[in-house]
Amino acid sequence: METLTLNSPFDMHLHLRDGEMLENVIKYTAQNFASALVMPNLQTPIVNVDLAIAYKQRILQACKMQGIENFMPLISLYLTPSLDKAELTRAKEMGIFILKLYPKGATTGSESGVKEILDSRVLEILEIAQSLGMVLSIHGESNGFVMEREVEFHPVFEALAKNFPKLRIIFEHLSDHRSIALVEKYENLFATLTLHHILLSLDNVVGGMLNPHYFCKPILKTKKDQEALLQVALSAHSKFSFGSDSAPHLRSAKESSKGAAGIFSAPILLPLLAQTFASKNVLEKLESFVSHNAHKIYQLPLSQKSVKLCKKPMTIPQECYGVVPMLAGETLEWSVA
Repeated sequence: METLTLNSPFDMHLHLRDGEMLENVIKYTAQNFASALVMPNLQTPIVNVDLAIAYKQRILQACKMQGIENFMPLISLYLTPSLDKAELTRAKEMGIFILKLYPKGATTGSESGVKEILDSRVLEILEIAQSLGMVLSIHGESNGFVMEREVEFHPVFEALAKNFPKLRIIFEHLSDHRSIALVEKYENLFATLTLHHILLSLDNVVGGMLNPHYFCKPILKTKKDQEALLQVALSAHSKFSFGSDSAPHLRSAKESSKGAAGIFSAPILLPLLAQTFASKNVLEKLESFVSHNAHKIYQLPLSQKSVKLCKKPMTIPQECYGVVPMLAGETLEWSVA
């Protein structure tokens, strides 16, 4: 039986929610990853250090309830104009070194986001973040036409990359092939890639019957975009790390008239990545994509945790605690040993 051991895998973009949902979904990540960067856009956003510490403790407690002790959540801080030097300094001292910037209204939980990103107050915060050696992660979309929102946001990335050359900036869940060259252009600009953006396209959402479970933001784009992103992932491009953007929503929320944005991929991440890389004969590249790149980009210590995968069929459940996972009901060639 073909096997693969991944050392210290990281998921650098994850939604865990809170309360019962957190308790239900945490195992899918905590069992299979050494660490994950958890997003702060909860119903009560993680806008200060005290909220971040409390959220981390709830995540660790949920892990403990599942008997999982070798997982480390990284909590990001929701960037708002109220942040100041004292709070940012305290955050860095407490091991909270990633700021998450949401353009106001761009995605789920962005109501508290920044309306004018190049505002003097925001730039002042970023100057402090740069001096402290923090990382800035950005949901990079405008409020324009849905297929062009990412590209319309490029000038903001360029301005920030030029104005803060020592600030590591992360282009979150890059989804448009035109964004690849932008990341390569600036030494301090990096990106995360999701499983769904490298394997799915808009055709999976509206090509046949409408599939709300594949509606996400940024939306899945053209086949050309998907294939370009897949090639970047398969090459384990050093400026791109894996970030699933796995986002659990109850079936009722996904299938309602409003249709919540987000794809729940946590239960299948490593098996489907292994299957994908193996099918292209580049399985040896997978560890760089899910481990080494994040280690270098975010300057994270490597964990002693390793995850063994084997080429053994895995049938994906139709539902996980009321949440429909990506590729529900299908069978993968690989599974976690």
